[in-house]
Amino acid sequence: MKLFYHDHFVLPLPDGHRFPMQKYALLRQRVIADGLPASAELLVPQAASRWELRLAHDAGYIERVFQGRLSDKELRRLGFPWSPQLVERSRRSVGGTIGACRAALEEGIAISLAGGTHHAYADHGEGYCVFNDCAVAARLMQVEMRARRIVILDCDVHQGNGTAAIFAGDDSVFTFSIHGEKNFPFHKEQSDLDIALADGTGDAAYLEALELGLQQALEKAQADLAIYLAGADPFVHDRLGRLALTKAGLAERDRMVLERCRTASLPIAIVMAGGYASRVEDTVDIHYQTIRLACAMSTAK
Repeated sequence: MKLFYHDHFVLPLPDGHRFPMQKYALLRQRVIADGLPASAELLVPQAASRWELRLAHDAGYIERVFQGRLSDKELRRLGFPWSPQLVERSRRSVGGTIGACRAALEEGIAISLAGGTHHAYADHGEGYCVFNDCAVAARLMQVEMRARRIVILDCDVHQGNGTAAIFAGDDSVFTFSIHGEKNFPFHKEQSDLDIALADGTGDAAYLEALELGLQQALEKAQADLAIYLAGADPFVHDRLGRLALTKAGLAERDRMVLERCRTASLPIAIVMAGGYASRVEDTVDIHYQTIRLACAMSTAK
């Protein structure tokens, strides 16, 4: 099993605050410290090229990012100041999801320790998302003729608005998002299947809704590849989440998604997506249990 990571994790913000980026470095440290199955590999992905990014993004937007010519309005919407490190990290994050998709199609399951930047649109970034890694990777798998139809299973607490917009009207990529109804983004796009949940939704109601959503999404998508955004932010103590899932509930969510895909003989690439718990260690715990379960399923195959 292949896990993709990169070292461009920490981006200093104007006030010196380094959250939410530190979780990625801590997650990689946790994975290494706790060990992996002998068959697992930790790999550094290539940075996505301009050509690859153009599969899902406008050429003008890509150039403004690369050359540091984003407007003040674009930077405010994005939430990060521009820096060469931001460009490199964003390209590597897309590269990690590309690598995970290729590996999943070869081996059944693969993981990126970053990714899930689902708020990025074709022509702009927002909500800490510069490029839409899942959209670029999905398009590239089609161009490389590795997969014809793809389903994106977005379990981040925020709707995958950028992803929904990029694939609007495209029957070859099915977008499913289960998210907080009143949470960011406040203007929702229309996914192929949206499940909007009330504030305070807990384990039982969430899992019941997810089960129905997965059944519909997989039946309608008839996909060759699933990309799973395993966000940690539905957690009850997430600062931006507004839902009330426990760690056990999130583990059951992961098991449900992975089991559904395995039953359907559907390769699955997993990306981490959001997580903003009051204690960053809780976010790392949640992401790590996703990785541990995926590794266990991969080894059991």
